[in-house]
Amino acid sequence: MKVLVADKISPKGVAYLRQQPGFEVVEAYGSSPEKILELVKDVHAIAVRSETKITAAVFAAAPLLKVVGRAGVGVDNVDVDAATERGVIVMNTPSGNTIATAELTFTHILCGARPVPQAGASMKRGEWDRKSFSGIELFKKTLGVVGLGRIGGEVAKRALAFGMRVLAYDPYLSPSRAKAMQVEGVSLDELLRQSNYITVHMPLTDDTKYMIDEAAFAKAKKGLRIFNCARGGIIKEAALVEALKSGQVAAAGLDVFEDEPLAKDHPLRSLPNVVLTPHLGASTAEAQESVGIEVAEQIADVLKGGDIRNSVNLPPIDAATRKLLGPYLDLGKKLGTLVQQIGPPQVATLRITYWGKVADLDVNVVTRSIQLGFLGRISGSEVNFVNVPAAFARLGLQAEVVKSGTDSGYTDLIEVAAVAADGTICSAQGTFTGRGNQPRIVGINGREVEVAAEGKLLVIENNDQPGMVGTVGTILGKDGVNIADMSLSRLAAGGRALLVVRVDSEPSEKARAEIKGHPAIKLAKFVVL
Repeated sequence: MKVLVADKISPKGVAYLRQQPGFEVVEAYGSSPEKILELVKDVHAIAVRSETKITAAVFAAAPLLKVVGRAGVGVDNVDVDAATERGVIVMNTPSGNTIATAELTFTHILCGARPVPQAGASMKRGEWDRKSFSGIELFKKTLGVVGLGRIGGEVAKRALAFGMRVLAYDPYLSPSRAKAMQVEGVSLDELLRQSNYITVHMPLTDDTKYMIDEAAFAKAKKGLRIFNCARGGIIKEAALVEALKSGQVAAAGLDVFEDEPLAKDHPLRSLPNVVLTPHLGASTAEAQESVGIEVAEQIADVLKGGDIRNSVNLPPIDAATRKLLGPYLDLGKKLGTLVQQIGPPQVATLRITYWGKVADLDVNVVTRSIQLGFLGRISGSEVNFVNVPAAFARLGLQAEVVKSGTDSGYTDLIEVAAVAADGTICSAQGTFTGRGNQPRIVGINGREVEVAAEGKLLVIENNDQPGMVGTVGTILGKDGVNIADMSLSRLAAGGRALLVVRVDSEPSEKARAEIKGHPAIKLAKFVVL
């Protein structure tokens, strides 16, 4: 088995691979894209950090490739879709840099309170200026943590040790989990209004991009100090620059940026109240050794036919079972993401019910696929088939699985129901119908529908009155959006109706606003499956 180590990982990790019987290890750090294409022709595994890009062209040039291991969390430099299409496992090491990133975050928080870097620079210039570098204390101040995952949780622990009050905004953090961590779960607006310090620990998704923008800064306390060691783009840099200049934000600390490396003439570089580091979150000897060894062990296990750990694109099951359960995995993941996108923000339990043939199978991996679909847009690349149960537990979510022996009317049926703490339920049902057993959505919120479980959907609840289908169709038509499929359902005449429209392209913000603004429409959600 030939292993290409394309980026420099821990020497202990490389040594571990060399010690495996029958393994040949090639170290090729800093290779050009053209050289990588040449090297991968006969390799069975590739180990990378963040420098080397493993593109669709690389997968096409590597017919023997079985696994790509990323020493770190993000897999932005790996084309996961191309890997999946080629049957290549992609793995990451999600836990190795937790402490390193949490400690760097707290270093930035301390530097935002006490301008040590600026004072140190003045001393080296031969100055003795005590007046210009006065700071504030952390004790009894309020820290807002946006995203209370592994790293956010570690930062919260350190803040509590400093005597800070900790607020946490995480849409999927349960009250019981917040209480156990000694933090206060609040809305984002409340966090902005009350915090003296804010640190962000969200993945970068469509929902989190620019979540801290001009409007957010306007809601915040004057003199806010803000920090980002998670992903560039969560804080809108242009808005931050203006807030720093106006004094609305007193200090900031950034380790990540919208575009990296940061441009030499970027305005952030010229502001005296900002501390910048060049994406050092995982750059400790301990973290690099940990992820290097971890990725080497994972690669060796796969090549020797052992367990698949921390896979981001395949469940940890054998090939025969994967083939049998494949359709259910796909349907389950889509039901999970559908319910997450149309359901309440605060969910206590995800209740999953199986009827028919699927209920006779080991549904553990299907349940994980549903959980993964539910958390995929929330937790990004940190969550995979291996760690999704732990991610649920960390957020205080319960996964309740029921195998029903009653007759559902279908050969197979899966229902996913998100149950909020107040008892509110949002649900979706899916099955396979027609020639080729195509996956279909056959129920939403207790109403029967029939729409393909793929692509882009508009889910609309409205008062049952004449002209609603035409109204929605007209708005989409004006927007140049073609309707591929449509299903209409109601429980009783004159009550609430459900309209599910599958479209070929995403409606514009203007069209969505027009739909949501119609007086008869009570809910309108755009969903991507």
